[in-house]
Amino acid sequence: MSNRLKGKKIVLGITGSIAAYKACYIIRGLVKRGAEVQVVITPAGKEFITPITLSALTSKPVISEFFAQRDGTWNRHVDLGLWADAMLVAPATASTIGKMAHGIADNMLVTTYLSAKAPVFIAPAMDLDMYARPSTQQNLDILRSYGNHIIEPAEGELASHLVGKGRMEEPEVIIRRLEEYFACQEGDLAGKTILITTGPTYEKIDPVRFIGNYSSGKMGVALADECTSRGAKVILVAGPMKVQPRYPVYARYDVESADEMYAAACSAFAEADAAILAAAVADYRPATVAAQKVKRETTGPMQLELTPTHDIAAELGRLKEHGQKKRILVGFALETNNELQHAADKLQRKNLDFIVLNSLQDAGAGFRCDTNKVTLLDSRGAESFPLKSKAEVAVDIVNKLARMLGTQATEE
Repeated sequence: MSNRLKGKKIVLGITGSIAAYKACYIIRGLVKRGAEVQVVITPAGKEFITPITLSALTSKPVISEFFAQRDGTWNRHVDLGLWADAMLVAPATASTIGKMAHGIADNMLVTTYLSAKAPVFIAPAMDLDMYARPSTQQNLDILRSYGNHIIEPAEGELASHLVGKGRMEEPEVIIRRLEEYFACQEGDLAGKTILITTGPTYEKIDPVRFIGNYSSGKMGVALADECTSRGAKVILVAGPMKVQPRYPVYARYDVESADEMYAAACSAFAEADAAILAAAVADYRPATVAAQKVKRETTGPMQLELTPTHDIAAELGRLKEHGQKKRILVGFALETNNELQHAADKLQRKNLDFIVLNSLQDAGAGFRCDTNKVTLLDSRGAESFPLKSKAEVAVDIVNKLARMLGTQATEE
């Protein structure tokens, strides 16, 4: 993947953080991989690292002010924003993050960001208390909602939950994220939009209780990452879950109930070339939701009346026959007995193109596992795979989907 940055033009924004020295390692790594780097530094950033050092590494004058000090030349932030294939702000202080989120264009770095047409990557760097402030988290959420890529250490990679929060990600990881992004633009799903549902749904009984299931969302997230890494625009409709995609998705809808997932999936399906329905959606919900907490009865059982939820797979199976283009629909079936028979029946009833079957009879498959064992079933037959990580299972599923999309494109 090291040649993915060759010839790429990268604007590197540096702000006033103690982590500014790490920008030197970022520059060296980018240049070594063939990228062209232009540094834009804030006035505060120059207090931590000198422009002459940065200029020596990039072989370009460092841009800091709107006007050059020597001859008064105007540094055109618009041209710089158009020149770049990507913009990276590393380190990004809480102050700069706030300015970027709210369009406070009082320095060259923020004006360049606001003019950028290329993807923007942001590596926050600050102490734990600043990072944990609600205002900082809100600003990061705003930047994410604008489509920016926030690069932060994953909690699972930290030696301590507290030590890593707010610290800037390591230079080699930041560079790898850039490489991965450009690799994604050249995959076999480039130009395709894939809708993926994932996670559980929660059906309220009262304000504090719900009917749910054990889905972690790991399989759907693995599918989202695999599709994104192969160039697809992923629309993720996610139920309540902790696991998050490694790569930013094209669009995301966070939902709680089956009805909310149904509405989001049906709406997004119009834009999709294919949909993978990996969510564990409740088949039933309470007929009524109590306005107050239901108190425990001293004697006797509690009766709960349930009513069916909307059938997302069946509705998308109906919708896929409408409109200008054919769409591919992939379903999931988690079974406990007569697995192939039940999956084949669901394939036909829901008008699916293929179905991913797994069984709770298989150790290491199903909910709350990092592995899965699946059979891919379509109208022509079934193909079974051994126990694998969910990331590897996602590759098998997406390989089949990509072949179908390729065949469909040839026929059209």
